[in-house]
Amino acid sequence: MFDGDDTVLVVGAHPDDEVLGAGGTMARHAAAGEEVHTLVVTEGTTQQYDDEDLIEEKRRDARACADRLGVTDVHFGDLPDMRLDDVAHVEVNAVIEAVVDEVSPDVVYTHSRREVNRDHVAVHDSTLVATRPGSGVATVLAYETPSSTEWSPRMEGFEPDLFVDIGSHLDAKVEAFEAYETEVREYPHPRSAESLRAVAKARGAACGAHAAEAFDVLRAYR
Repeated sequence: MFDGDDTVLVVGAHPDDEVLGAGGTMARHAAAGEEVHTLVVTEGTTQQYDDEDLIEEKRRDARACADRLGVTDVHFGDLPDMRLDDVAHVEVNAVIEAVVDEVSPDVVYTHSRREVNRDHVAVHDSTLVATRPGSGVATVLAYETPSSTEWSPRMEGFEPDLFVDIGSHLDAKVEAFEAYETEVREYPHPRSAESLRAVAKARGAACGAHAAEAFDVLRAYR
């Protein structure tokens, strides 16, 4: 990783999940000259805001966020927001499999299964299907999503065993997240700039860095 040779795919259920979970790491991959793609599985709007006109706005926000991180391309799945538990598992699989086939990533990042948001859990499960042995994916990592992972009961814990130093990319992560104007909250909400910096510094303190993102290694074939 970060040697300039990998193609990276970051999978998120909703617009902003990708930057909240792995924004600093995405910027670091891009700075190393690696090809970085994001996939937003749902349209991320209708059930939360009851306004279909926001779908295109969220797409613009996702592209602006990607530009700030140096991401190569953004892919959209357009499945129904906040309703993936009503969508057939094979349909969610197919959205992620299609992008895996198109991009041929070496490294895939996805949601943790310890999530209060059911869309996140569905995306986690389908990512494991799409990146199963034979898919060509070498490494699958799970990220934490502020205001979801830490709010979940401790039935299936997020237990990070990989920490990525993002000290040089924390500002880029925060600035990229702020492209999602409708999603930014005031401190002490987890989706505030100050909270994102606090979590990154806490993860950094756990691994001897000024700032870090933490991941659960789901699969590693290297």
